[in-house]
Amino acid sequence: MAKKGSGYGPRGGDFRYNDEAVARLINAIMLDGKKVVATKIVYDAFDIIANKVEGGDALEVFRKAMGNVAPLVEVRSKRVGGATYQIPMEVPASRRTALAFRWIKQFAARRGGRSMAEKLAAELLDASNEQGASVKKRDEVHRMAEANKAFAHFRF
Repeated sequence: MAKKGSGYGPRGGDFRYNDEAVARLINAIMLDGKKVVATKIVYDAFDIIANKVEGGDALEVFRKAMGNVAPLVEVRSKRVGGATYQIPMEVPASRRTALAFRWIKQFAARRGGRSMAEKLAAELLDASNEQGASVKKRDEVHRMAEANKAFAHFRF
């Protein structure tokens, strides 16, 4: 059994939804240790989503967006006999969610002119509808893996 506070084992969820993925999104949004600010951004974004979606279930939109953004395969570089090949590899589940959080945060921040909560809500809504820059990034990663499928036998 893991020691208390070691970082392994069950994690707690966030305060409002008691969901681990939302807590991880809050941690991904957080800058300079300002968790209260990050929590407000995420919860405000979820409130905006709840107002825009007819069912009002922001958590469902978030889960759908995460599923649409998370990559299944990516390319990794491997040097074989003086040449470097881009080898398609499956993405482990933990890295899959980390990449999804990173891309959603990155492309939400790039959106213009509004508050971060509004930009995050817009990116999550777009991602849940298979649109937006984060889904485009996932498709680009998948295309790279598909293009380099011939080198899959070099897997390590």
